[in-house]
Amino acid sequence: MDRSRRMMCQALPLLVAGVAERAWGAEETLTSFAKPFDALPVHRSGQNESRPILNGITHAGCLLEVHETTLAPGAIPHPPHHHEHEEMFLIEKGTVTVTIAGKSTELGPGSAAFVRSGEEHGIRNTGREAALYFVVAIGAEK
Repeated sequence: MDRSRRMMCQALPLLVAGVAERAWGAEETLTSFAKPFDALPVHRSGQNESRPILNGITHAGCLLEVHETTLAPGAIPHPPHHHEHEEMFLIEKGTVTVTIAGKSTELGPGSAAFVRSGEEHGIRNTGREAALYFVVAIGAEK
């Protein structure tokens, strides 16, 4: 009996990794890279732009997605929403208002916001110039 418990405990991390891999549809962990800004693909939606930077599984088995967004003055990337994964916003340029669970905060360059799982949130460029920010999504859908 002790031997089977030990074998089960040794096999558990492999089983969990296999389930996580199938659930996320990922095949490998993220690999190291260095990409010049010009090499990042651009997705346009009106005057807004988004550049995917990475999307994959870390060595710890956590899905990680990062992208950069440029929002036109007065624009939003999409309506307020909620999802299972967490997100962090890192503001590089401009002025945005981030609303999390009904509370709005104006943020400028160097500011950050974190949204935990399940909380409704949204972001709007409330400045007079284009706003540039990065989104780091942890546990995001691939």
